[in-house]
Amino acid sequence: QVQLVESGGGLVQAGGSLRLSCAASGSIFSIDVMGWYRQAPGKQRDLVATITRGGSTNYADSVKGRFTISRDNAKNTVYLQMNSLKPEDTAVYYCNAGVVTTTPRRLNNCWGQGTQVTVSS
Repeated sequence: QVQLVESGGGLVQAGGSLRLSCAASGSIFSIDVMGWYRQAPGKQRDLVATITRGGSTNYADSVKGRFTISRDNAKNTVYLQMNSLKPEDTAVYYCNAGVVTTTPRRLNNCWGQGTQVTVSS
């Protein structure tokens, strides 16, 4: 069993900043790609950013230059620093990780429970 627990969401004014964290725990052998997705009301869940174990990153065009994804492999944790927030960034943010469990040894696509980010204008 693997759990992803997110924290750091909240309410912020436009132009402000928030930092999301997501810690993985459980029967973890290794973690491949980690990432953040978001889902606004009435819309599909979209990619925000991903990061490989080696640190290669990928961002949605809408957040490039404003958001920074990072990870601490020793802590099995991924972060999302969000700056210059806009009202259109309002959504539930979900952590995602490709986790290889110890027993059985297999790759699992894991999701967190989501954390609300609300940006007021």
